[in-house]
Amino acid sequence: MTRQSTAPAVPALSPESAQPDGAPQRISLRRSVAVWAALGVFVLTATSAVFACLASHLGTWQAVPLTLAVWAWLALCALRYERAQPVALKIGPDGLSVWGRTGALLAQGRIAGCSQWSGRLLILALMPERGRTRTVLLAADALPAPVFRELAVLGRRGAGA
Repeated sequence: MTRQSTAPAVPALSPESAQPDGAPQRISLRRSVAVWAALGVFVLTATSAVFACLASHLGTWQAVPLTLAVWAWLALCALRYERAQPVALKIGPDGLSVWGRTGALLAQGRIAGCSQWSGRLLILALMPERGRTRTVLLAADALPAPVFRELAVLGRRGAGA
């Protein structure tokens, strides 16, 4: 009698562990609860600051419509920011590729620098063959822990640390 493993398959993390056709596997990103919470706190803090400033000069009731307009503007900007975030990335032998919601390539290049805040946030600088350096902000809760660790190591290597 043979035992069958019920453990889930581990996603491919690096070029060595690739899809059958030899291409690195795309890694899906989840929405970051931490980034959403920070963004929500920012919107509420900025809105309350606007209300406090306007209410002291205009009065409470006259400040409410302007405060609501600022809140709506900040909320729309937050939604636009969320829609512009990458949804997938691919770690390849020549660097990192970042893909958007529509399937368009947002950034691609070798990892030239890295900044890491604790184990929660990673900022990678991607240097394309031509053009400007692009930065990619990745929250730890947006991708699997092994992928986050691998990107942190690749970032430190790319930065020369």
